[in-house]
Amino acid sequence: MDGLLPEEATERLIATCRTTVGDNLRSVTYFTRSDFEQVYLRDDLEQDADLMGFIGNERQDFNTTTDAYRGSELGGYRYTLRVFENGYLVRVGGENTGVFVTTDGVELRDFDALAHALTATLAEWEA
Repeated sequence: MDGLLPEEATERLIATCRTTVGDNLRSVTYFTRSDFEQVYLRDDLEQDADLMGFIGNERQDFNTTTDAYRGSELGGYRYTLRVFENGYLVRVGGENTGVFVTTDGVELRDFDALAHALTATLAEWEA
C-alpha cells in the first residue's frame, strides 16, 4: 500500500518520535490538507480512534490559532499540546502538512523536544 509519505520518510518520522518519547509513544499520524495516514500505532492499542474527526479538528484549530495569535507579543505559534485522561496529543504543523502524536505521560521538556524535532523534519520536506 502506497502511503502519503515515502517509506524512508515514514521510518524517519517514527524514529524521531521514538527517540524523543521512547515507549510512551502511542501513535503518529501525518496529515495534509486533503488526506491523512496513521503511520504508527503501538501494538497494545486498538485502532478505533476517529482519526478523521481528530484531523478535521486539528487542521481547523491550527488555522484558527495561527490567525488569532499572529503578531502576539508571545511570539510565533510553535505547537499544540492537548491533555487527556489517558494520554497526550501533540500537534505540529504548517499550512500544508502536519503531524499529531499521541503519548502516555512524559515530561514537558520531552514534548518541547518532540515538537522541535518534528518541526525540523516537516520543514525539510516542505522545502
